[in-house]
Amino acid sequence: MDIEAFIQRFAAGLDELEGLAPAAARARYDALCAGLAPHDPAGLRVEDTRLGGVAVRRFLPDGARPGRVLFVHGGGFTIGSIRSHHGVAASLAAHLDREVISVDYRLAPEANYAMMLADCRAVAETIAPLAMVGDSAGGRLVMDLAASCAHAPPLGLIYPPVGGLDASTLGPDAPLLSRDDVLSIGHSCPTALPVAAAAQPPGLTLHVLSVEHDPLTAPLEAAIEHWRDAGASVDYRCAPGMVHGALHAHALLPEMHSAWQAFCQALKGSL
Repeated sequence: MDIEAFIQRFAAGLDELEGLAPAAARARYDALCAGLAPHDPAGLRVEDTRLGGVAVRRFLPDGARPGRVLFVHGGGFTIGSIRSHHGVAASLAAHLDREVISVDYRLAPEANYAMMLADCRAVAETIAPLAMVGDSAGGRLVMDLAASCAHAPPLGLIYPPVGGLDASTLGPDAPLLSRDDVLSIGHSCPTALPVAAAAQPPGLTLHVLSVEHDPLTAPLEAAIEHWRDAGASVDYRCAPGMVHGALHAHALLPEMHSAWQAFCQALKGSL
């Protein structure tokens, strides 16, 4: 698959969500993302359960090394689930050779941002993760979760929205995610994004993956400069030609596949 074919397929799927009730839109989104995911790696055990009172999906590779990794999915705080991001979490577990715990946190409009963060914190406190990884909106949650930790573990951040997003900081519109899409987060989940960028990095060891065509990339790269100046170790890579959401099809898109593998291997080296 090339990137244009992915964009057309994903855009058509997103268009079908318009006007649907939240439950129906979420189910359609789950199916859209699952249709792009690879088969589970061999020897991977998957289990749905609850930890800290929150629904989670466990991904446990055969012979996994000790320790667990927390994964928090994206979806703009309104859609996304352990089902939509099953392929990403399964691949992460296989690459890291660790158990990955994917959190099915509550979503807007039924829940506010504090409730989402509380769900993630409840799971994190239960498993004491070796690392925390977040995709898009999940990256924002992981950053805020880490900020409340006395000693944050290594973080994996995949095209996250950072604080202080406005018309002056965002990059240009891109396929699948426009500037207006980003700014609309303020309506769907008002407290998800702080009005100013954080002065301190969210952790001391950060692994960051972005894509070339994404309005979130420019402010993210500016934040990375500040984090490095503040003393954080930041391993950063940007997948050329890729767009926001391309991680779902990482097995089908060579550039995304390469960047994802490098991201996972670098993160593994920090565990």
